[in-house]
Amino acid sequence: MRLTKFTDLALRCVMRLAVCSEDDVPTTGDVAAAMEVRHTHAAKAITRLRHLGVVETRRGRGGGLALTELGRHASLGWLVRELEGEGEVVTCDDPPCPLRGACRLRRALGGAQEAFYAALDPLTVADLVTSPTGPVLLSLTGPPNR
Repeated sequence: MRLTKFTDLALRCVMRLAVCSEDDVPTTGDVAAAMEVRHTHAAKAITRLRHLGVVETRRGRGGGLALTELGRHASLGWLVRELEGEGEVVTCDDPPCPLRGACRLRRALGGAQEAFYAALDPLTVADLVTSPTGPVLLSLTGPPNR
């Protein structure tokens, strides 16, 4: 199974926010720079995470991003499922597959997909940012000015 670039970026944004102190309230631009991605891509990921209740955004002076309690303690399997959507590994409809009625591949791949998510279910974002990952995330500030 392969995650979309969007899910990968969203997870990295969540991990970066997970190591921030209460006094460290980065902006979307700060997170984009630390992850070395375009601001627009990070903004889309942050917007989706906000809709899921994982990230809180605050506008204005002193505003920025913060991980919610849900974001810190939710199952990684749940978060990846939400970010990836309900899609199957393979589809048999476009173009219509002649094996649709008798094929066991679709069911086998669906089981493998669920096993993938099940392996992520016991993990949380907090688990992902323990040492050595957390200190590396804290050191990320983005590429040097050119």
